[in-house]
Amino acid sequence: MNNNSAQELANRYVAVWNEPDADVRRASVEELWTEDGVHLLEPPEEVVKRAAEIGVTASLEARGHDELVRRVSTAYGEFVAPGQYEFVPNGKAVVLRDVVKLRWAMVPAGGGEVLGGGTDVLLLAPDGRIRADYQFIDG
Repeated sequence: MNNNSAQELANRYVAVWNEPDADVRRASVEELWTEDGVHLLEPPEEVVKRAAEIGVTASLEARGHDELVRRVSTAYGEFVAPGQYEFVPNGKAVVLRDVVKLRWAMVPAGGGEVLGGGTDVLLLAPDGRIRADYQFIDG
């Protein structure tokens, strides 16, 4: 994989979070992630604090296509479906062997000032699909 194909992967990755059609969204998840692929989200600070109060470690993880589809669909339903926001690539994706780092932003639907965003570090399987997706929200 080179930086051009890493950028193509980043564009496809961001697009799945904006996809309105549930069937297309599922197909995209299956094309992007391996069957046992995992999405690990850095928990928001309030979740970490609440977990610590009850003596556990917070972890937000979706594993396998069904859980990944639920994770993507939930984000779509919360942020994109109401028509307020969309996700866009933010800068160039870079690749180092089997790892791709990409940045994304949440902007008002139709464009505008960045309202939030994050960085994903994708560990790829030999077939080029995502084996592990580590997501860090800009805070």
